[in-house]
Amino acid sequence: MRVVIAEDSVLLRVGVTRLLADEGIETVAAVEDGSGLLDAVLEHRPDLAIVDVRMPPTFTDEGLRAALGARERVPGLPVLVLSQYVEERYAVELLAAGTGGVGYLLKERVADVAEFVDAVRRVAGGGTSIDQEVIAQLMARGRRNPVDALTPREREVLGLMAQGLSNAAIARSLTVSDGAVEKHVGNIFAKLNLEPSSDEHRRVRAVLTFLERV
Repeated sequence: MRVVIAEDSVLLRVGVTRLLADEGIETVAAVEDGSGLLDAVLEHRPDLAIVDVRMPPTFTDEGLRAALGARERVPGLPVLVLSQYVEERYAVELLAAGTGGVGYLLKERVADVAEFVDAVRRVAGGGTSIDQEVIAQLMARGRRNPVDALTPREREVLGLMAQGLSNAAIARSLTVSDGAVEKHVGNIFAKLNLEPSSDEHRRVRAVLTFLERV
């Protein structure tokens, strides 16, 4: 796997590069701003871009804007965004811009190497990985949305889907059978009016509907 990293902190940039190298993942470019990200993506066509939300010059949303721009120029480019804090609208905007291959994690998750690398591989493979803190905040909001028709257990399953967990991993997390999770997932698809298609596509669409709840 080949990745591009966009992060203004030299220490984090180098640290993530070394961490990925230990896992056999090549960093083909490590840049410090949004324009550098766009140039690197166009030059290297990586399997994944790892991007900080806040970068120079204003340290507001330059990283997110660059990530969205990179996905426009290289359709389908998987993007994993890292943020210091939970910023819900950025997570929603990023995921609403595509059908998969997107993630949003707090930077503190990088310290858990196994969790971070799992998110990297999942997003690069076209899946999603949304930080559990973002999920918790979105679940606490109450705007009307098809998600409101779900039972508490189905919303719990959908929240774990948004984190990128497989059915088997959800079953282990909730201490239920695989069959029970499959039934919940089927109910979620039906209640959200998701037409039959590939399971991965429907999972991503379910996550997007969930995020639109904010």
